[in-house]
Amino acid sequence: MNDSALPSPDAPEPGDAADILEPAEAAMSLADLGKRLGAVEEQLTEFHRRAAHREQVIDRLHEENRMLKQGMHRVVLEPVVADLVRLHDGLTREVRRAGEDDSMTGSFAVEVAEILDRCGIETFTATVGEAYRSDRHKPLEAVPTSDPGLHNTIAEGVTAGFYDRQADRVRRPAQARIYQYREQREN
Repeated sequence: MNDSALPSPDAPEPGDAADILEPAEAAMSLADLGKRLGAVEEQLTEFHRRAAHREQVIDRLHEENRMLKQGMHRVVLEPVVADLVRLHDGLTREVRRAGEDDSMTGSFAVEVAEILDRCGIETFTATVGEAYRSDRHKPLEAVPTSDPGLHNTIAEGVTAGFYDRQADRVRRPAQARIYQYREQREN
Protein backbone atom coordinates (compact mmCIF):
# COMPACT_ATOMS: atom_id res chain seq x y z
CA MET A 1 0.00 0.00 0.00
CA ASN A 2 1.15 3.54 -0.75
CA ASP A 3 1.71 5.76 2.35
CA SER A 4 1.50 8.96 0.36
CA ALA A 5 -2.23 8.38 -0.26
CA LEU A 6 -3.00 8.43 3.47
CA PRO A 7 -3.63 11.81 5.08
CA SER A 8 -1.20 12.99 7.68
CA PRO A 9 -2.39 12.99 11.29
CA ASP A 10 -1.86 16.80 11.51
CA ALA A 11 -3.99 17.57 8.48
CA PRO A 12 -7.52 18.90 9.11
CA GLU A 13 -10.44 16.66 8.26
CA PRO A 14 -12.01 17.41 4.91
CA GLY A 15 -15.21 19.51 5.37
CA ASP A 16 -14.02 20.80 8.75
CA ALA A 17 -15.04 24.51 9.18
CA ALA A 18 -11.63 25.28 10.61
CA ASP A 19 -9.95 24.54 7.29
CA ILE A 20 -12.34 27.00 5.54
CA LEU A 21 -12.99 29.82 8.05
CA GLU A 22 -11.06 31.44 10.75
CA PRO A 23 -12.54 31.01 14.28
CA ALA A 24 -13.86 34.62 14.41
CA GLU A 25 -15.45 34.25 11.02
CA ALA A 26 -17.05 30.95 12.05
CA ALA A 27 -18.56 32.52 15.20
CA MET A 28 -19.95 35.43 13.18
CA SER A 29 -21.35 33.01 10.61
CA LEU A 30 -23.15 30.98 13.31
CA ALA A 31 -24.59 34.16 14.88
CA ASP A 32 -25.78 35.31 11.45
CA LEU A 33 -27.29 31.88 10.80
CA GLY A 34 -29.09 32.06 14.18
CA LYS A 35 -30.56 35.48 13.29
CA ARG A 36 -31.70 34.24 9.92
CA LEU A 37 -33.33 31.18 11.47
CA GLY A 38 -35.06 33.45 14.00
CA ALA A 39 -36.37 35.63 11.16
CA VAL A 40 -37.64 32.55 9.28
CA GLU A 41 -39.34 31.33 12.45
CA GLU A 42 -41.06 34.73 12.92
CA GLN A 43 -42.24 34.68 9.29
CA LEU A 44 -43.61 31.15 9.69
CA THR A 45 -45.43 32.14 12.89
CA GLU A 46 -46.97 35.16 11.14
CA PHE A 47 -47.91 33.02 8.12
CA HIS A 48 -49.58 30.47 10.42
CA ARG A 49 -51.50 33.23 12.24
CA ARG A 50 -52.74 34.68 8.94
CA ALA A 51 -53.70 31.24 7.64
CA ALA A 52 -55.70 30.52 10.80
CA HIS A 53 -57.46 33.89 10.46
CA ARG A 54 -58.24 33.15 6.80
CA GLU A 55 -59.76 29.80 7.80
CA GLN A 56 -61.96 31.53 10.39
CA VAL A 57 -63.15 34.04 7.80
CA ILE A 58 -63.88 31.26 5.30
CA ASP A 59 -65.83 29.28 7.91
CA ARG A 60 -67.85 32.35 8.92
CA LEU A 61 -68.63 33.22 5.28
CA HIS A 62 -69.64 29.62 4.57
CA GLU A 63 -72.07 29.67 7.51
CA GLU A 64 -73.51 33.03 6.44
CA ASN A 65 -73.94 31.71 2.90
CA ARG A 66 -75.74 28.62 4.18
CA MET A 67 -78.08 30.76 6.29
CA LEU A 68 -78.80 33.10 3.36
CA LYS A 69 -79.67 30.13 1.15
CA GLN A 70 -82.07 28.83 3.79
CA GLY A 71 -83.64 32.26 4.08
CA MET A 72 -83.91 32.51 0.30
CA HIS A 73 -85.75 29.18 0.16
CA ARG A 74 -88.17 30.46 2.78
CA VAL A 75 -88.72 33.74 0.90
CA VAL A 76 -89.35 31.91 -2.37
CA LEU A 77 -91.67 29.33 -0.80
CA GLU A 78 -93.60 31.74 1.46
CA PRO A 79 -96.26 32.79 -1.11
CA VAL A 80 -96.67 29.16 -2.22
CA VAL A 81 -97.12 27.97 1.36
CA ALA A 82 -99.63 30.75 2.07
CA ASP A 83 -101.65 29.73 -1.00
CA LEU A 84 -101.48 26.05 -0.02
CA VAL A 85 -102.79 26.89 3.47
CA ARG A 86 -105.74 28.78 1.92
CA LEU A 87 -106.36 25.91 -0.51
CA HIS A 88 -106.32 23.40 2.37
CA ASP A 89 -108.82 25.54 4.30
CA GLY A 90 -111.12 25.79 1.27
CA LEU A 91 -110.99 22.07 0.58
CA THR A 92 -111.66 21.05 4.18
CA ARG A 93 -114.52 23.57 4.40
CA GLU A 94 -116.00 22.05 1.23
CA VAL A 95 -115.60 18.52 2.64
CA ARG A 96 -117.46 19.54 5.83
CA ARG A 97 -120.24 21.15 3.77
CA ALA A 98 -120.65 18.17 1.43
CA GLY A 99 -120.29 15.54 4.16
CA GLU A 100 -119.22 12.01 3.27
CA ASP A 101 -120.51 12.40 -0.31
CA ASP A 102 -117.34 14.14 -1.56
CA SER A 103 -114.39 11.81 -1.02
CA MET A 104 -112.58 13.31 -4.03
CA THR A 105 -112.33 16.73 -2.37
CA GLY A 106 -111.21 15.06 0.85
CA SER A 107 -108.39 13.30 -1.00
CA PHE A 108 -107.30 16.65 -2.46
CA ALA A 109 -107.19 18.14 1.05
CA VAL A 110 -104.99 15.22 2.16
CA GLU A 111 -102.68 15.78 -0.84
CA VAL A 112 -102.34 19.49 -0.01
CA ALA A 113 -101.47 18.59 3.61
CA GLU A 114 -98.75 16.24 2.29
CA ILE A 115 -97.35 19.00 0.05
CA LEU A 116 -97.28 21.37 3.03
CA ASP A 117 -95.46 18.69 5.03
CA ARG A 118 -92.78 18.48 2.32
CA CYS A 119 -92.42 22.28 2.64
CA GLY A 120 -91.76 21.88 6.38
CA ILE A 121 -95.28 22.77 7.54
CA GLU A 122 -97.16 20.27 9.70
CA THR A 123 -100.94 20.29 9.75
CA PHE A 124 -102.62 19.68 13.10
CA THR A 125 -106.19 19.81 14.33
CA ALA A 126 -107.94 20.69 17.54
CA THR A 127 -109.32 17.39 18.84
CA VAL A 128 -112.57 17.26 20.80
CA GLY A 129 -111.83 16.89 24.50
CA GLU A 130 -108.24 18.10 24.19
CA ALA A 131 -107.20 20.79 26.66
CA TYR A 132 -107.17 24.31 25.26
CA ARG A 133 -103.64 25.65 24.69
CA SER A 134 -103.28 29.30 23.76
CA ASP A 135 -100.14 28.63 21.72
CA ARG A 136 -101.88 26.00 19.53
CA HIS A 137 -105.58 26.96 19.54
CA LYS A 138 -107.53 30.06 18.60
CA PRO A 139 -110.95 30.15 20.25
CA LEU A 140 -113.75 31.18 17.90
CA GLU A 141 -116.62 30.78 20.32
CA ALA A 142 -117.27 29.77 23.92
CA VAL A 143 -119.64 26.83 24.22
CA PRO A 144 -121.40 26.81 27.61
CA THR A 145 -121.25 23.57 29.61
CA SER A 146 -122.54 22.55 33.01
CA ASP A 147 -119.77 19.93 33.36
CA PRO A 148 -116.76 21.46 35.16
CA GLY A 149 -114.55 18.66 33.76
CA LEU A 150 -115.03 20.03 30.24
CA HIS A 151 -114.02 23.60 31.15
CA ASN A 152 -111.36 24.93 28.72
CA THR A 153 -111.40 21.87 26.49
CA ILE A 154 -112.09 21.70 22.77
CA ALA A 155 -115.79 21.38 21.94
CA GLU A 156 -115.27 21.36 18.17
CA GLY A 157 -112.32 21.84 15.84
CA VAL A 158 -113.17 24.28 13.06
CA THR A 159 -110.00 24.72 10.97
CA ALA A 160 -106.59 23.07 11.01
CA GLY A 161 -103.53 24.69 12.48
CA PHE A 162 -100.09 24.80 10.90
CA TYR A 163 -96.72 24.30 12.58
CA ASP A 164 -93.47 25.44 10.92
CA ARG A 165 -90.79 22.84 11.79
CA GLN A 166 -87.85 24.94 10.64
CA ALA A 167 -88.89 28.03 12.59
CA ASP A 168 -90.08 25.81 15.47
CA ARG A 169 -93.27 27.80 15.92
CA VAL A 170 -96.99 27.61 15.25
CA ARG A 171 -97.60 29.38 11.98
CA ARG A 172 -101.33 29.52 12.51
CA PRO A 173 -103.22 28.10 15.49
CA ALA A 174 -106.08 25.66 14.94
CA GLN A 175 -109.43 27.39 15.25
CA ALA A 176 -111.89 25.78 17.63
CA ARG A 177 -114.94 26.22 19.78
CA ILE A 178 -114.03 25.95 23.45
CA TYR A 179 -116.15 24.65 26.34
CA GLN A 180 -116.62 27.15 29.17
CA TYR A 181 -118.11 26.00 32.46
CA ARG A 182 -121.08 27.98 33.65
CA GLU A 183 -122.95 27.16 36.79
CA GLN A 184 -126.58 26.45 36.18
CA ARG A 185 -128.80 28.62 38.30
CA GLU A 186 -131.95 27.20 39.68
CA ASN A 187 -135.02 29.29 39.02
